[in-house]
Amino acid sequence: MKSSRLLAILLLLQTRGRVTADELAREFEVSVRTVYRDIEALHAAGVPLYGDAGHHGGYRLLGGYRTKLTGLTEHEAQSLFLGGMPGPAAALGLGSALASSQLKLRAALPPDLRAEADRMRARFHLDAPGWYAEVDDLRHLPEVAEAVWTGRRLMVRYRRWKAPTEVDRTLDPYGLVLKAGRWYLVAGPGPRTFRVDQILELRVSDDTFEIPDGFDLSEHWCLAQEDFHTRLHQGEAVVRVAPGASSRFTGAAARAFAETAVPERDGWSRAVLPTESLEHAIGVFLALGPDVEVLEPPQLRDGLYEAARTLADVYRPRSS
Repeated sequence: MKSSRLLAILLLLQTRGRVTADELAREFEVSVRTVYRDIEALHAAGVPLYGDAGHHGGYRLLGGYRTKLTGLTEHEAQSLFLGGMPGPAAALGLGSALASSQLKLRAALPPDLRAEADRMRARFHLDAPGWYAEVDDLRHLPEVAEAVWTGRRLMVRYRRWKAPTEVDRTLDPYGLVLKAGRWYLVAGPGPRTFRVDQILELRVSDDTFEIPDGFDLSEHWCLAQEDFHTRLHQGEAVVRVAPGASSRFTGAAARAFAETAVPERDGWSRAVLPTESLEHAIGVFLALGPDVEVLEPPQLRDGLYEAARTLADVYRPRSS
């Protein structure tokens, strides 16, 4: 739509300062001729634009001209305030900056959109961490975030799950990810992923580094999650599931049941579910009780039998 493109051009000029017609055409996927017409329309609307010719030319706004955010739609205004998460911002040391920026943004909105934004903030609250989650130790998070922003190398002492449990690492911090209420640092070499709350000691070096060409944090995180789940579920179990019991499946098990379940005559269903280690699978299927029967593999079925027999011995009725 032309009106939204005109506003986008205006905001782009405010952000970048000077932009050529070719750059605007590529940005908005229109012809240069269309850009010329858009610039004429902005001129006609009273926007003080100036065009420079030559190799270093382009369009720019005169006199520090700024526009209020009157071109936002109702949903855009709502989303701006919904995106502000005070908890993570405070953890990064940006709590007061977020509050200040939202106050300024609210003041710049016209009255009708201001009311919509206020309603959104009053009726929706984002709380990322899950229930029963312990509060992570995030005392080093602001320093890590500063190193990410300034491109400075980190020297850390890190706690990991395998021996030796405490190791020293030199890291190039590429970016931070907030996943399910927990902060992760994606860092080179590798890159690899580190939990910020497991950093025991930290020193920001004066040395700088360059993020490899082509690295994209969002793309890397998506691929890393896919790889994690692939390595996590290395086995399969053939099971029989009682009617209604599949509602207790979650995540990968629920998806696998939906894809592989075959009804049987007695009302039960046969399906193939992904499993992790043998010990983990025994615990999972024990918790499901008699509503799920493992048919294969034999070692998992035998492990369940031994675990159930041990449990029965523990709870054998005491003689009076």
